[in-house]
Amino acid sequence: MATAAARQTGGSVRVTLWILLVVYIFNFIDRQIVNILAEPIRLELGLSDTQIGLMTGLAFALFYTVLGLPIARFSDRATTNRPWLIGGALAIWSAMTALCGLAQNFIQLLLARIGVGVGEAGCTPPAHSLIADMVEPSKRASALAFYALGIPIGTLLGMLIGGLLADTVGWRNAFLIVGLPGIALAVIVFMLLKDPRRTGMVHANAAQQGTEQMPMGTALKAMFSSRAFVLLLVAGSAAAFLAYGKITWITIFFQRTHGLTPGETGFWFGVVNGGAGIAGTVLGGYLADRFGSTNRRHVLTAPAVGMVVTIPFALLAFWSDNWMLALVLLIVPTLCNSLYYGPTYSSVQGLVPLRARAIAAAVLLFFQNLVGLGLGPLFFGILSDLLQPAYGEDSVRYVLYGATFLGLVPAFFFWRCSLRLNEELDQKD
Repeated sequence: MATAAARQTGGSVRVTLWILLVVYIFNFIDRQIVNILAEPIRLELGLSDTQIGLMTGLAFALFYTVLGLPIARFSDRATTNRPWLIGGALAIWSAMTALCGLAQNFIQLLLARIGVGVGEAGCTPPAHSLIADMVEPSKRASALAFYALGIPIGTLLGMLIGGLLADTVGWRNAFLIVGLPGIALAVIVFMLLKDPRRTGMVHANAAQQGTEQMPMGTALKAMFSSRAFVLLLVAGSAAAFLAYGKITWITIFFQRTHGLTPGETGFWFGVVNGGAGIAGTVLGGYLADRFGSTNRRHVLTAPAVGMVVTIPFALLAFWSDNWMLALVLLIVPTLCNSLYYGPTYSSVQGLVPLRARAIAAAVLLFFQNLVGLGLGPLFFGILSDLLQPAYGEDSVRYVLYGATFLGLVPAFFFWRCSLRLNEELDQKD
């Protein structure tokens, strides 16, 4: 009987992880497709690089981050049906993605992107909370890294599909075609995804903690009293600032500097970025569980080292006048920059009490997305506009040079945080 129950539990965990992965893939397809479509949008609507940065970053991120906190708070309630919360959010952001294709000017497009951010705010905090409730701590980094595969897979598909559709049916139809299937997926989520609080499938370590929601002030105090949590917040935010900023402008770089079409950029850069990102995400989770089991400090060793290793490869990629060589060189930076997803998210879940896990994920995402997604593309867009009088269409290349050296910032903070993990990690389990 025990073996049968264990198999049933394991099966439920796998089903939950796969459903959440598919939802997160749709999340990133809808979030990132705007990057590959940015150049044709700019040409049709006559936008500046600063407006592109605002549209791809801050307009989405501001509402995404602000709403993420109360949604996460609601998710931490023992009575909340988290799958229904995720399914409803999916339906909203999918509909708003489709509406982007109907925009006739910059303001309308901006409002539609804000709507996408509003919907997507209801995805990751409850998803992280679900996973942390169902998976034992020793396997949490791998489980969250599996969920985080939605980032590179969704980005890859967004670029491939978005680029192909932009070349064949135009950017407006691309938004419509990509957005509408998410509404159908929401129905599947409502039908198949179950909350472990209601099915008794909560992991033993989590079940022992009870179901009473932690007061907001107590939860925030527990988070920010952890020095490791604060260091991880800085490291993750700096890494996201560079990741989101660079992916927007690298796609524009290949179109503007190397003359590729959106479809060509979406295919070639999408394959490289997606493939290397998937490998890096899986490898990061594996290394964290493998070496962190003997010394918790090494949960974050790979992200710290990886951020430094990327620098020479990225500089050579942006310097090269051969776009194929540039793509090959970007494999190493993309892989190494993806190592931090699983270790970062799993560490956050282990640094806070159980009933603060969703709000902790939301706080991390708040800073990552406000600083990273909100300010990264916008900051680099402003720099590109400032450099255009001197460098013309090549201004993006020089922006990316500077962004490469900034990788030392998250590397330093990941290293500093790693020194605290033996003392603080999973003390709340």
